[in-house]
Amino acid sequence: MRAEPGRSVTSKVLALLDAFSPATPALTLSELARRTGMPLPTVYRRAAELVAWGALERGDDGRYRIGLRLWEVGSLAPRGLGLRELALPVMEDLYEVTHENVQLAVRQDLELVFIERIAGRHAVPVLTRVGGRFALHATGVGLVLLAHASAEVQEQVLAAPLERYTELTITDPKRLRRCLAEVRRAGYAVSDRQVTMDALSVAAPIRVPEGVVAAISLVVAHDRADPVALAPLVQAAGRVVSRALASSTGPAV
Repeated sequence: MRAEPGRSVTSKVLALLDAFSPATPALTLSELARRTGMPLPTVYRRAAELVAWGALERGDDGRYRIGLRLWEVGSLAPRGLGLRELALPVMEDLYEVTHENVQLAVRQDLELVFIERIAGRHAVPVLTRVGGRFALHATGVGLVLLAHASAEVQEQVLAAPLERYTELTITDPKRLRRCLAEVRRAGYAVSDRQVTMDALSVAAPIRVPEGVVAAISLVVAHDRADPVALAPLVQAAGRVVSRALASSTGPAV
């Protein structure tokens, strides 16, 4: 296979996969060409190879979608795999006690990635999905992960524009810096209507000897939330997962 000047075959394949998003899960060849800036014949060849391997699937409507083979490979990522397996029983216990949304997230660069969640049938709706990314500064899990990130990561987030999701989202860097200090002091984070005006989340860290590697949270309806009562439950769940990670002999993180 010959790459076009300036672009390797690998970069073309990655560009095709990167064209898909939660808002655009199905794309035609023409749409893929527009999104990647590649000629239509090149997109056709690369897409056909990805379909043959299973990374893409082509539906009866002619649109391409992410294939199950790619999901199978992605699920083997060690930072998510071992952590999810160890955390899921604890998340299930937390759900049984509260019947509220339970979420597990890790930091990836300057964003967080949700690697597991349990959605309560009658719980407040949330804007998250497994594998989905979100900003660090607004959610409970994000505040925990940011509060325990390196100074370099914190400064990068504080220096960038902070997206406002609701009128209560913290977008002032000085106020966010104070919030992060309080998260470290208290041992948990509260995000009160910072993502949606009907939800509040309480999150706690999951630690290994090297530091915080993940965060676990409850997301509840704001009008029935009591952060003071929820915090010990979430913190206890975080400690249980932390101990499981510490005693695990497999690649947990």
